[in-house]
Amino acid sequence: MIREIRIMGDPVLRTPCDPITEITPGVRGLVQDLLDTVDAPGRAGLAANQIGVSLRAFSWNIDGDIGYILNPVIVEMSEDEFQDDDEGCLSVPDLWYPCERAWYAKAVGTDLDGNEVTVGGEDIWGQLVQHEVDHLDGHLYIDRLPRMLRKKALREFRRTQEGK
Repeated sequence: MIREIRIMGDPVLRTPCDPITEITPGVRGLVQDLLDTVDAPGRAGLAANQIGVSLRAFSWNIDGDIGYILNPVIVEMSEDEFQDDDEGCLSVPDLWYPCERAWYAKAVGTDLDGNEVTVGGEDIWGQLVQHEVDHLDGHLYIDRLPRMLRKKALREFRRTQEGK
């Protein structure tokens, strides 16, 4: 089922997500909802808390590669190569700002059957891993912006949300 995206200001986005300790029918439904919801044009990644569920899981949709990971942990990041491409977020709609991230990042977690899942790589894949794990830790990409740029982004967000 395609779920509604929670928007900045919703407390679930600022609360660190709980680990998934048991694969229940609810967790299986969550994964299906993550896959259904991320499978739309312009969507690259989706964390569980963005659809209101405070569990450590995210899905991705990069160039037709759609998948998910449970309990992801970043295990590797480049320390001397960075990117600062414009970044956006479904929970901060219509705003794109340059956000510094490691050029390469890799996360390890599991699937619904307990098998190990690895996701990551360079460029967009590295950005995806860092962005989605930030969500699961209760952070939004705008938190990583320099102070003045973050203030500008927050003003623009408030302006775009007026009247909605």
